[in-house]
Amino acid sequence: MALRVTPAAFARVSTKVMQLGELGAGMGKSGGGGGSIRDAGGAFGKLEAAREGEYFHKLQIRQIDDMRKQIRKELQFSEAEITKQRQNLQRTRERLAELDKLAREASERIIE
Repeated sequence: MALRVTPAAFARVSTKVMQLGELGAGMGKSGGGGGSIRDAGGAFGKLEAAREGEYFHKLQIRQIDDMRKQIRKELQFSEAEITKQRQNLQRTRERLAELDKLAREASERIIE
C-alpha cells in the first residue's frame, strides 16, 4: 500500500487553540472577524463560535477515525503478505530438501 501516515498528515488533524479573549465576543477575538454575527458579539456570536468549535472537533474525530481505519487496512495487508512469504519460504525449503535428498542418492550410486 502506498498510503502512509506521515507526521505532516497528522499535523493537519491536530489543532492548536490560541485565543485572545472569549470566543464570539466580537471583532478581533479568536483570530479575527468571522462574519457579521460574530463581529457583533453577544449570545449569537458565542453560539456561532461554539458551533464552529464543535464542527472542527467532529471533523478532527472523523479524520482520526479515517486514519485508524487506513492503518488497520495496511496492517491487515502486511500480515497477509507475511503469511504468503512464510508459505513461499516453506515451499522453497521443501524443494531444497528434495534436491539435497536426490543429490545424496545420486552420490551414493556413484560410490557403489
